[in-house]
Amino acid sequence: MPELLPGTPVELKIPARDEFIGLAKRVASSLGGQLGFSLDEIDELNIAVAQACANSISDAQDFWGEGATLQLSFMTTEIGIRVDVDVLPPDSPRALALPPSDAREREELVAATDAAADQRLLAKAMIRVFVDDFREHVNQGRREAHYRMVKYLIS
Repeated sequence: MPELLPGTPVELKIPARDEFIGLAKRVASSLGGQLGFSLDEIDELNIAVAQACANSISDAQDFWGEGATLQLSFMTTEIGIRVDVDVLPPDSPRALALPPSDAREREELVAATDAAADQRLLAKAMIRVFVDDFREHVNQGRREAHYRMVKYLIS
């Protein structure tokens, strides 16, 4: 397999739905493996990516209900990998064209809002444990959500 060069960008867009988190984790695993991360480091990166995606999905559902897109941008560096997770609104020209969702699913999501707030706090704490740098920007009023995680390669 050819070596992954530092500065190589990889972008992934997925529907803002839980069933697509595994795809984001697979991309993170693949890139971490190509960079030479240990299995433990890859697991830590996967946990952080999964939690950031889950929080982003919750943010998207709070902002617009269903139909948003997650854009994950992976950037390899000399010493690790940076992962940015952004939420794209359903009407963004950069968003995926998705079929309309079931209204019943939306009602269930609204009913689970209180539990979701606690889960978001726990997810952010988990991300901080598993990556070397974590920053978030969530602005409810402007409907913006951005998460950045950096995992360094231990040599």
